[in-house]
Amino acid sequence: MKREIIITGDGSSTIYLPEWDEPYHSKHGAIQEAMHVFIKSGLTLFSKRELSILEIGFGTGLNSFITFLEAPKLNLTIDYVGVEAYPIGSEEINKLNYVSELQAEKFKPIFDEMHQQNWETKTEISTNFSLTKRKQFFNEIQDIEKFDLIYFDAFGARVQPELWTEAIFKIMFDALKNGGVLVTYSAKGSVRRAMISVGFLVEKLPGPPGKREMLRAIKKSR
Repeated sequence: MKREIIITGDGSSTIYLPEWDEPYHSKHGAIQEAMHVFIKSGLTLFSKRELSILEIGFGTGLNSFITFLEAPKLNLTIDYVGVEAYPIGSEEINKLNYVSELQAEKFKPIFDEMHQQNWETKTEISTNFSLTKRKQFFNEIQDIEKFDLIYFDAFGARVQPELWTEAIFKIMFDALKNGGVLVTYSAKGSVRRAMISVGFLVEKLPGPPGKREMLRAIKKSR
């Protein structure tokens, strides 16, 4: 499928799929969306601890890179797992402007390493951040009570409704530890109902720029 690099509303880049009319990140701002949905509404709930994160849709690496940058501020040691069925190529990666837009030039080698490291191999990116990239479909995930936090960043239900079903959210529920949290940019009623049906406690939160609401789901403690 054809992919194009576009500039979003906050000046940061993303990948756009013309055939689906679907960007990897919000057209209103890729970095703004990542900071609001995954950092402000997810990561900042945790501090001064070891944290295990699962990202559904590793994609451009933006969410993992921002998480790496934010972890020291929260005194977190992070074990990060990114799942991606269709990895993007090095030519596209080299056109992304996240390092400059985040004013993180000294960490460019880290961003590059995140993309260049081998799949299925845990890599110590720094003393407080390890990354494992897994090339698999989301319905193949079999982790049980392993993660504290899930970044659910799949393509939208308009183009891939099969990724937003009860079956997928049951996999997410099982993968979380008791009391674990899932955050996503979506606020569709069908998504919220699917989450509730598998046992999540779900709350609507204000969305990122250009989107009224988003969802945060919590796995009930037994």
